[in-house]
Amino acid sequence: MAEPTVQPTARSGILSPADLRDAVSREDITTVLLAVPDMMGRLKGKRLGAARFLETMESQEMCAYVLATDVDMNPLTGFDLTDWEEGYGDIRVLPDMDTIRRLPYPGTVLIHADAAHADGTFVDVAPRRMLCTQLARIARLGMNVRVGLESEFVLYRGGQRHARAAGYRGLTPVGLHNGDYSLDHPPELMQFFLDLGDALSTAGTPVEAVKTEGARGQIEVTFPYGEALRACDAYTAYKHIVKHLAEQQRMTPTFMAVPETGVGSGLHIHLSLWFDDRNAFACQSGQDLPESMKQAIAGLVTAMPHLGPLYAPTVNSYNRYLPHSFAPTRFSWGYDNRGCAVRVTGHGEGAHLEIRLPPANANPYLALSASLAAIHHGLTNHLKPPPPCEGEPYEDSDALPVPGTLAEALADFDASSLAQEAFGGAVVRHYAHAARAGVYAHRGQVGDVELERGFLRD
Repeated sequence: MAEPTVQPTARSGILSPADLRDAVSREDITTVLLAVPDMMGRLKGKRLGAARFLETMESQEMCAYVLATDVDMNPLTGFDLTDWEEGYGDIRVLPDMDTIRRLPYPGTVLIHADAAHADGTFVDVAPRRMLCTQLARIARLGMNVRVGLESEFVLYRGGQRHARAAGYRGLTPVGLHNGDYSLDHPPELMQFFLDLGDALSTAGTPVEAVKTEGARGQIEVTFPYGEALRACDAYTAYKHIVKHLAEQQRMTPTFMAVPETGVGSGLHIHLSLWFDDRNAFACQSGQDLPESMKQAIAGLVTAMPHLGPLYAPTVNSYNRYLPHSFAPTRFSWGYDNRGCAVRVTGHGEGAHLEIRLPPANANPYLALSASLAAIHHGLTNHLKPPPPCEGEPYEDSDALPVPGTLAEALADFDASSLAQEAFGGAVVRHYAHAARAGVYAHRGQVGDVELERGFLRD
């Protein structure tokens, strides 16, 4: 990622409420997708007639179970928010009218929304609200947050029906070999890149860079630095568009952390704190780091071990943390070291932290919430970081190991007073319960490795 610069205020593809009303009156916009990000970061909502939406936008509702399901949208018992005993009633959907975004479909806009109770108070376990809460905590320290997201996914030939019929095994990546930094791409991949760039520009979600990565068919998309909540909103629109566009072109993208053995994808968070228009992390290479940056690093390596289910939410997430994978296996930090959990990078006003822990299947709102809670912990307790990793990060025995499984991460999270302080008991119970359901879903299931190692050998 290039050194961070601030996004301009005017965002092509983003409409003001007045713009929307004018476009609806001209029948240029006919459909509104009103969406609440769910626990997995997926957009959930309804297609609404645009004219009707403008008349009734303060009275929209959806079933509360949207924030209380497993990955297959099965309602789960045991959540405080809603349950079978309560009949899975409705929650209010409050549109954020600063997020009106054209989509690359005829006459359609996407609007992000917040979940609220009947009395208008926000649902505290909703991912978007959780991020707003952590941003407010940082703001009370006199700082604001700027973020650039770096996304990886793998693209396969054949549409979703083809992938499902194959049991998601033996799929052919769009790419013949390691194409990292290559500019020679197969024609269908080049066309996908061109169409993706156009679609994201239309949606007010321009990219900074697109490149092929180290695994066959693996793609990295980097977004410009900007305001944190808007970065996450843009990211969810991007994933929606990637899936739609790929299906149109008879391809299937996956944002799994590890879709096949030896292939890992991440969601890296580039982050800095600012005092108005001054980067609190600004420093030159070779200089001592600013105190705020040291405290942020200390908070990340101290607190992130207790927040795993928020930034690595599934059993598959933990398959990515392997030596020499460019994913961290230790909660270490270092200067321009891509094997560390926290990488200090950039120069001068562009100096920032890259948090390399979240996998591609992370919910950006939750991963960023966890990162900010950790940074807040470091700032308010004036923590000092351990020495930077100067050698092989995968052999840094002084740094805590990253949990090897979701069950391990859940145990730390569920018992963490730090998580309770940062998010509140209701949020911790909610996401601990979701993680526990994810662990239980895998129990008793027999995988390929078990069969290979045991079928004729036990």
